[in-house]
Amino acid sequence: MSPYLTSFAGGLLIGLSAILYLILTGRIAGISGIVGRLAEGANAPLNGAFVIGLLLGPLLYHLAFGAWPAVTISASLPVIILAGLLVGIGSRMGSGCTSGHGVLGLARFSPRSMVAVATFLITGIVTVSLMRASL
Repeated sequence: MSPYLTSFAGGLLIGLSAILYLILTGRIAGISGIVGRLAEGANAPLNGAFVIGLLLGPLLYHLAFGAWPAVTISASLPVIILAGLLVGIGSRMGSGCTSGHGVLGLARFSPRSMVAVATFLITGIVTVSLMRASL
C-alpha cells in the first residue's frame, strides 16, 4: 500500500475523531487537554476512551496491515525525556498542543491557533537545522 494512502487515511481518521469529539463534548480534541482532564478525573469515561483509542492505534494498524508501524527513534533516553518535558511546558504555555491548535484551531480560523502553529513550525525548523548543523 502506498505510504501516501495510509497517511491520508490517518489524517481522515484524526479529523473525524476531532470533529466527533467537538460535537459530542463541545470541547477541542487537544491531546494535552484530554490527558490533563483525564488526570484530574474530569469526564473520565469519554477522556479515557479517547486515550485508549490513541493507544490502540498501533494494534489496529497491525491487524489491518499485518505488520507493526515502522518507528525509528535515534535519540537517547535523556534527550527523549527532555523533549517530552519541553513539549509539556510548551503545551501549557501555549494553552494547547499541536493537535488542538493544528487540527481544530486552524479549521476554526483561530488567530491564537495560527500564531501557535506558526511558532511550532518555526521552532521545529530551527531545532532540526541546529541539530543537523552540529552533526
